[in-house]
Amino acid sequence: MGEQESAVPGFDATIPNMARMYDYALGGKDNFAADREAVEKLFSLSPENRDVPRANRRFLSRTVRYVAEQGIRQFLDLGTGLPSQGHVHEVVGEIAPDARVVYVDYDPVVVNHANALLMDSDSVTVVQADIRDPQGILTHPVVTRLIDFSQPVAVLFVAVLHGIPDRDDPAGIVHAFAKHVSPGSYLILSHLTSAGHSPELVAQKEEIFARSNAPLSYRGRDEIARMFEGFDLIEPGLTAVTRWRGAELNRNLDAAGQWWLGGVGRKQ
Repeated sequence: MGEQESAVPGFDATIPNMARMYDYALGGKDNFAADREAVEKLFSLSPENRDVPRANRRFLSRTVRYVAEQGIRQFLDLGTGLPSQGHVHEVVGEIAPDARVVYVDYDPVVVNHANALLMDSDSVTVVQADIRDPQGILTHPVVTRLIDFSQPVAVLFVAVLHGIPDRDDPAGIVHAFAKHVSPGSYLILSHLTSAGHSPELVAQKEEIFARSNAPLSYRGRDEIARMFEGFDLIEPGLTAVTRWRGAELNRNLDAAGQWWLGGVGRKQ
């Protein structure tokens, strides 16, 4: 990060940024002191926090690979964050180099950085938009240039909806996209969960995120399950992300996976 990012309107390196926090937790270098401090506070609350982002990234890789193996060649990744190792276009590219990927993020810093990384690609692009405006995204000329919604598409809400407050109806946002995509399309979704965790610890974590650019909410299993309405869940259903068709895990990674619920649904 540097002059390119600091020139973006509204940029403030002193406020923890969700995308940069995630980047730091994954071992990246695109972050600032405020981001690192916030993440280290999360790490101090419970040791498995160090593996929470890695657990979700593992889920992303497994689910994208599964969907690509089912023949999907169009991917709409909503709330993508900073492109990093093992991102959607890299995973899909190993199976289908001709696949098309559109990343969407609201954060101008993320979009600015992603554009610099993806500027040489004709099949992968990034759009700055707010996922709370599904119609604006679904009709965006850059999106419709690469994505043909008359054909099956994979729509990803990975590690993003916990940043949408209840007043903005996160389940309603998912349903708006679900209505627009064709039968045979897939929904890939993961969400931080309060299920199985002490309310006190959840509150401490939410307090740290409240000081960032994107406060978030840990939600219960039933709230997350409602987001899959209109889709048939693929086995093993809605589960801890590390248990989604995962091999045997070490204790820390499995514990980290219990902070996420994720699943893959197919539209009939």
